Amino acid sequence: MIRKSIGLLAGMLVTVAVYAAGAQLRADHPDTYTVRKGDTLWAISARFLSKPWLWPEIWQANPQVQNPHLIYPGDVLNLSFANGPRLGLQPRVRAEGDAVPAIPLDQLQTFLKEMRVLKSEDVENLPYVVGFEEADLRGTVGRNVYVRNLQSTPGERFAIVRPTQTFRDFDSKKGRDGGSDLVAHPLDSNVSLVRTPWKEDFRADGHYGHGEDIGTEVMVIGTAEVLRTGDPTTMLLLNSTMEISKGDRLLPIDDKPYDAYYYPHAPKSLPGNARVIAFADAYDAVGPHQVVALNIGAQDGVDNGQTYSIYQPGETIPDDVASNSWNRGTGKEVTLPQEFVGHVMVFRTFDRVSYGLIMDGLRPVHKHDKLELPE
Repeated sequence: MIRKSIGLLAGMLVTVAVYAAGAQLRADHPDTYTVRKGDTLWAISARFLSKPWLWPEIWQANPQVQNPHLIYPGDVLNLSFANGPRLGLQPRVRAEGDAVPAIPLDQLQTFLKEMRVLKSEDVENLPYVVGFEEADLRGTVGRNVYVRNLQSTPGERFAIVRPTQTFRDFDSKKGRDGGSDLVAHPLDSNVSLVRTPWKEDFRADGHYGHGEDIGTEVMVIGTAEVLRTGDPTTMLLLNSTMEISKGDRLLPIDDKPYDAYYYPHAPKSLPGNARVIAFADAYDAVGPHQVVALNIGAQDGVDNGQTYSIYQPGETIPDDVASNSWNRGTGKEVTLPQEFVGHVMVFRTFDRVSYGLIMDGLRPVHKHDKLELPE
């Protein structure tokens, strides 16, 4: 009798699991789909699923495929319902380097390749631009720049970077499980005014002081080649996305700064106080296919492809009915429910900070919007 009950329970659990996975399929899902050039995993997932981050729940690659998360143009995906909905793969001959990415990489090259988060003390100790050919005020392509504290050899190339914002935790005593109060502070673009602007105290989001230094974001703005060694070193500016200024730093060129191939998936848990803290390409608000910085990173278990729901915190307003009707606005208050904004998928992760792409949205995303586990 006990064995029969256990067998019945197991069968019920399998049935529920199959039903749950099947319920996430789009009503108009195709039975087969041929992968095309320009596709992304998110877009392919959305063809089959109402919630693309559930991709791992139905994805099942062929055993002969070396990396089961890589899909290539020309591959055929087949949806079957044996033991629950599953996607199988009919692979074609593989061509190196043309696998389908998770997100539209061509729209994100700047943020994928040219944004890094370093320890603030490491940024302070980097070699820096001290002057320009013929006393120019700014560095321009094809002319010499002079750099101090650079250990190099002639012909060696370096990336020129500019500190763009600093990250600090003003409530680190809580511990990571209790949630951090991480703040992003934009830095003055004129880095020559202050030798270490990321060291200054600042007032932001109700905080003033130094807090715990988490790191400094730097942006690659050019490439230079060593002509003559020494201190200062003479370098030729090969390219730049903006004028080079005194105080800009130098870093080794990173040929493989990120993993381009991962898949959308739900996080296993939600770090405390997870939220949006900065924008990479906007000031007040962002929408779909724009980049945001999040106050969670690898130390919180975050990895590329994790998808979160974004919610705008509910506003606190006066409850005029519960208050004295003759003295409105001075009595009781009520906090409105948080409102769903959209979804964000992480595409690059550092220790305490990560960058995500807004995948969809019902309204603009603002700083301090909260992250929740997706449904």
